[in-house]
Amino acid sequence: MKQMPLNKFVRSKRKSLKMTQKEMSEKSGVGIRFIRELEKGKQTLKMDKINQVLSLFGHQLGPIEMQREHEES
Repeated sequence: MKQMPLNKFVRSKRKSLKMTQKEMSEKSGVGIRFIRELEKGKQTLKMDKINQVLSLFGHQLGPIEMQREHEES
């Protein structure tokens, strides 16, 4: 299963539900600014707030194994 960046996942889910950023903000209990920053891919966001948003879609943050390039010997 190919992984999707978090910002694209959230935007895609929101649009599939025909929800505005403001509506998502209200339903998840986080500010509109947070939703905008999340969808823009800001690198420093609070995990608890991200999980508030993801819970709307039945998801939460979790560890993902990193892809590592093989080193030549």
